[in-house]
Amino acid sequence: MKSFLPLLILLASTYATPVLAQTSTEDSVKNTISQLFEGMRKGDSAMVKAVLADNVVFNGLTRDKNNDLQVTASQVQRFLTAVGTPHTDVWDERITFDKVLVDGPLASVWTPYRFYLGDKFSHCGVNSFQLYRSARGWKIFHLVDTRRKDHCL
Repeated sequence: MKSFLPLLILLASTYATPVLAQTSTEDSVKNTISQLFEGMRKGDSAMVKAVLADNVVFNGLTRDKNNDLQVTASQVQRFLTAVGTPHTDVWDERITFDKVLVDGPLASVWTPYRFYLGDKFSHCGVNSFQLYRSARGWKIFHLVDTRRKDHCL
C-alpha cells in the first residue's frame, strides 16, 4: 500500500487542483457581482463603481406600450448618481446564481432576480453579466437585464 501512496497523492493533486481553482474563480466572480448589489442596498455608488469596467455598458430588454420588445441603453453615470443619492427605500435586488461560466479572463453569469423597494416587490427578471479579469480583479463590462412584474421565479 505504501508504494501506491505517492501515486495516489499525485493523482489527487493533478485532478483536484483545477476543480479548486475553478471554484475559487467562480467565487471571485460571484463576489464581484454581489458587491454591486450590496453597494445598491447600502446606497454606496463608490462600492458599485469599483466593480465596473471604465467602459461598462448597461442594457435592458423591455416591452413598450404596444408590447414590442425594446433594447434600451442606460447611462451608467446616471445609475451611479441615483445609487448614491439618498433615498428612503433600500434598493434590494435579490439574485440567485443560476449559471457561472468562466474561460480564462472571461466570465458570463446568469442571475434571476426579484427587485424590492424596501419590503415592497417592484419587478423581476434575469441579469446577464459579462466580466473580464483585470489586474485589479474581475470587472463587469456588460450587463443586460429583463424586467417584468409577473411570471417571476
